[in-house]
Amino acid sequence: MAIDDTPAPHTRPHAPRRAGPPDTTTQDEDAQTCALLADSARLSRRKFLNAAGAGVAAALAAPALAETLADVPPRVPGDPISLNSKRSTHVALARITESSPGKLNVDPVLAINSKTPLDKLEGTVTPSDLHYERSHSGSPDLDPARHRLLIHGMVRNPVVLALPDLKAMPSLSRLHFMECSGNGWANWKKADPTLTVQETHGLVSMHEWAGVPLSYLMEVAGVDRDATWMLAEGGDAAGVARSIPLTPDVLSDVLVAYAQNGEPLRPAHGFPMRLLVPGMEGNLSIKWLRRLKFGKQPFMTRWETDRYTQLLPSGKSRQFQLYQEVNSVITSPSGTMRIERGRQRITGLAWSGRGKIAKVEFSTDGGHSWHVARINPPVLHKAQVRFEAAWTWDGKPTRIVSRATDEKGNVQPDRKTLLATMGENALFHYNAQQTWAIDAQGGVTNVLA
Repeated sequence: MAIDDTPAPHTRPHAPRRAGPPDTTTQDEDAQTCALLADSARLSRRKFLNAAGAGVAAALAAPALAETLADVPPRVPGDPISLNSKRSTHVALARITESSPGKLNVDPVLAINSKTPLDKLEGTVTPSDLHYERSHSGSPDLDPARHRLLIHGMVRNPVVLALPDLKAMPSLSRLHFMECSGNGWANWKKADPTLTVQETHGLVSMHEWAGVPLSYLMEVAGVDRDATWMLAEGGDAAGVARSIPLTPDVLSDVLVAYAQNGEPLRPAHGFPMRLLVPGMEGNLSIKWLRRLKFGKQPFMTRWETDRYTQLLPSGKSRQFQLYQEVNSVITSPSGTMRIERGRQRITGLAWSGRGKIAKVEFSTDGGHSWHVARINPPVLHKAQVRFEAAWTWDGKPTRIVSRATDEKGNVQPDRKTLLATMGENALFHYNAQQTWAIDAQGGVTNVLA
């Protein structure tokens, strides 16, 4: 930023401060200080922008600039120390509920999930209380003193572990995203123009997870080398259970987690322990984990023969479509927002279940031309990244869209390409490029490219 360092009228260089009584200010110094403040107050917004230069100052939004120092509120006493810090009363952050694709803001009793407010978050880590929620029979608050994890099947030493047993073992903490396989499902067949990015993409979150590596637990139990699949079963009333192949990714990445963002798991997210399967559909990361069984083939639970299967254009169903493919979305500007003509900051999130994000591109002309966005570090394995770019909107109607590429060369498809493979009757793993339309008044809406 270029700063005008010409001394202001009625000012003089500061002399070294001398030791003395707390109040040594003279009337002359008071007068000079008041003159300086008055001169600063007369500094108009236009003069400030000219003095600051076209760099950082150009990115400032007009409402963020105080016209005078008198705009700064006085100091006031604050609240006393509390046992739990609360958000500011000026900050509104909440999830929204959903009962079926696109049926939103329903009674929580009727909801099957709640969605993360991606448009109101900064950085990449999701606060624990805003992690999207998906359950099939509610969230039990299990007693950790009674809860147990059984590891059996093709093992030499079947074991039963309590929470203290897990906490006594070597642990790891890692940043990984988690995504419901139904994320984006509202856009399969149509684009509701009233939807926000929270409503289209809010079934993804990222956290720091802590727990014991699955590979360590497999050593403890002595899992047979011939075992190629694992059954993970939860302690909820629905008895959700999934078969997971013991791929190299699973053996190196999976944790039995007991903490999230530095605190014990919350009941809605699996307290006292859950499986974390980075990069694969969220329903494999079994909550309230109570059993791991090893075998030579998938266990074919109803969750993989009925619930989490994908209908293809041929009429057949695909099973075990496990990985969450490369994806991205612009979170600002996004659905239902309104922008002003001039400089804009485009920002969003990108992620891939196959590894690190290598590149994010954005288009401000509906995909006719593409530009590389800046990715904010760190860029981690199977973790979300924040991307951003500067753009000057000329006030004409247009469309903005992003696409991500991961380290394995997988490119986020456009809608036409995805539908050519999956058809319009699919429900899960929607990762097509998200397009936002901007009208002449600056209104932003959800559209299909």
